[in-house]
Amino acid sequence: MTSEARIAWFRRAAQLGAALAIVVVVLGAWVRLTDAGLGCPDWPGCYGHLYPQTGYAAAKAWHEMIHRYAAASLGTIIVALLGWAVIRRKNRDLPLLPAVLAFCIVCLQGLLGALTVTLLLKPLIVTAHLLGGLSTLGLLGWLSLTPQRQPLSAAETALRKFVLAACGVLVVQVLLGGWTSANYAAVACPDFPTCRGSWWPEMDFRDAFVLWRGLGIDYEGGVLQDPARMAIHVTHRLGAAVTACVLIGVGVLTASVAHNRRLAHAGLYLVAAVLMQIAIGIGMVHFGIPLLLATLHNAGAAILVITMVWLLRALWPVSPATVLPSDDGSRTR
Repeated sequence: MTSEARIAWFRRAAQLGAALAIVVVVLGAWVRLTDAGLGCPDWPGCYGHLYPQTGYAAAKAWHEMIHRYAAASLGTIIVALLGWAVIRRKNRDLPLLPAVLAFCIVCLQGLLGALTVTLLLKPLIVTAHLLGGLSTLGLLGWLSLTPQRQPLSAAETALRKFVLAACGVLVVQVLLGGWTSANYAAVACPDFPTCRGSWWPEMDFRDAFVLWRGLGIDYEGGVLQDPARMAIHVTHRLGAAVTACVLIGVGVLTASVAHNRRLAHAGLYLVAAVLMQIAIGIGMVHFGIPLLLATLHNAGAAILVITMVWLLRALWPVSPATVLPSDDGSRTR
């Protein structure tokens, strides 16, 4: 197999992993939204078995185990990518560091998955689990994309600091979204743009963001009172507004200064992904948090991550000394 063919197969495997990572993120939301987070109270099996048995909450158990099966399959792909990158580590076209990071994170994800069950859906662990899943997706997305070969202009290079800042804002908003979901605060404000008919309802911010409440507490269904849940929900909404403004601004700025189509398209797709996520979020509240829209909201977060990774990949071209296969199979320096 030629070097170009090996690189192409490596990227296809990473693309498969990225697609499966999106599925795992969506399945994680589906498990929470169907109250199946404790469908299997042990780990990695389910009541001591590798698959759910009949006679006890089998539906919820299957929800949880389907998620675990998908996560295990994703881990297998990441291990294969790491092995591939290690074996071909002298080939600069197969980046080793992202593969190592993806492997480390997926191992951490396994630990967080176990702790999610054994610590009874503790919000801090659930939120960290979501962030780990989206981080895994981002790394696989990076591995699956062909590096930028065209040198950047000075204006395009100047975009990097804005895009990195936007990534930081997106990470904070993901954490807020995970905290909202883990504390069952999505239903705290059933109207939009107000919350229970008020622009600033009575809220308890002190209790809303306590990260650790001790052991032995069952968080299924949530433990917070309404004022604390409203504080979380309103904070998430405000964060969404800030994040939308920042990401749309970065996307428009990128599209306006880009000299190559790949970078311009990345900026426009970022804007589209933000607008889609806003529409899903508003629709969730308007229709009473239906399962389909609530699950799509997590999928929208995954699409935002992939779009941001695409933009980052386009802003960091490879070294001119690196030899890369071009789209027509020739080699470009």
